[in-house]
Amino acid sequence: MPQINSGDTAWILMSTALVMLMTIPGLAFFYGGLVRRKNVLATIMQSFAVLCVISLQWILWGYSLSFGPDKGHIIGSLAWFGLKGVSIVPNPDYAPTIPHSLFMVYQMMFAVITPGLITGAFAERMKFSSFLIFSLLWATFVYDPICHWIWGSGGWLRNMGALDFAGGAVVHISSGIAALVCALVLGKRRGYGTDPMPPHNLAFTVLGAALLWFGWFGFNAGSALAANGLAVNAFITTNTAAAAAALTWMFVEWKMAGKPTMLGGATGAVAGLATITPASGFVSPISAIVIGIAAAGVCYLAVAVVKAKLAYDDSLDAFGVHGIGGIVGVLATGLFASKLINPAGNDGLFFGNLAQLKTQAIVVGVTVLYSAAVTFVLLKLVEVFVGLKVTEEEEVMGLDITQHEESAYTLLD
Repeated sequence: MPQINSGDTAWILMSTALVMLMTIPGLAFFYGGLVRRKNVLATIMQSFAVLCVISLQWILWGYSLSFGPDKGHIIGSLAWFGLKGVSIVPNPDYAPTIPHSLFMVYQMMFAVITPGLITGAFAERMKFSSFLIFSLLWATFVYDPICHWIWGSGGWLRNMGALDFAGGAVVHISSGIAALVCALVLGKRRGYGTDPMPPHNLAFTVLGAALLWFGWFGFNAGSALAANGLAVNAFITTNTAAAAAALTWMFVEWKMAGKPTMLGGATGAVAGLATITPASGFVSPISAIVIGIAAAGVCYLAVAVVKAKLAYDDSLDAFGVHGIGGIVGVLATGLFASKLINPAGNDGLFFGNLAQLKTQAIVVGVTVLYSAAVTFVLLKLVEVFVGLKVTEEEEVMGLDITQHEESAYTLLD
């Protein structure tokens, strides 16, 4: 009979709060500082609103679809609709030492931040009403199925042996690919590529990056679902990869552009955090250094070179950081994973198991294709019924005023 462990319960309660902090204020300040002054409140409000919307969606049907009793290895049933049967009694399929309801709310915070990450791609140009509808639909038809495939008991990718410790595919690839689709469907901001669009408040962005880094310990180390050695390893690898990626990004920028920047350091840290996420509970700290360096190099290339050449307007680099970082991280797990670190996982290619790398490649391919296809369909549906993009006049005036009748900065005589 599963027994509740007070230490595990305390740690996951804290981790839940840390992951919540990643969305607001972490992501809100990180994205809010990167946009122009006339859009800062609208950008922060998207992170605030997504916490509200997805919290209710998760309670009503999202958790049941993601983790409920398996239906054909594709989706959870609605047996847990409205949390029916989800109590403080542990669920041995997921977390045998903490209340089932605590596992539910911990996973809720993952479901919250994932559509929040997408907002960076369409910043400064999507209608607020459209954002709310799209976020609700995307969580239901993209996040919940992918979550069940990889983490749900009976999910087909989980049965295949997929390794995704804390959401490289479930969170970062799914949202990053959706972000790219959003950027392409909505089109560019007015003046993109010709008018200067510098971040209006880099101090906000650095504060947000620091809060994301802090909260990420709950994201990754909390995914051990216990206060144990595995949580410690995930904590260490998370910090190590972030530090390596931040330094690497600054050094690359120094070489390529002449000077290292604070924005580059912050972006590199987030890229390292996103990339180590799937591997954090399966790899050693030394492997985490290599993964962090690779994260910075590949994501820098995506943001500074590929985006410029292809000229798509991923406003805040949600795809370049989270989508690319997630792909690198899931594949790196197939290279560096070791059963010496986590006996419940598997060995990767560098420990003699090519099959794991093949499985990880399947996870990447499936997540990319599914997220891209369904995101495109959902955007077109929203566009038909309520529209997607604000008018040109509203975009020029800014979303703070046109969508919310507010201003972040009021100058008094």
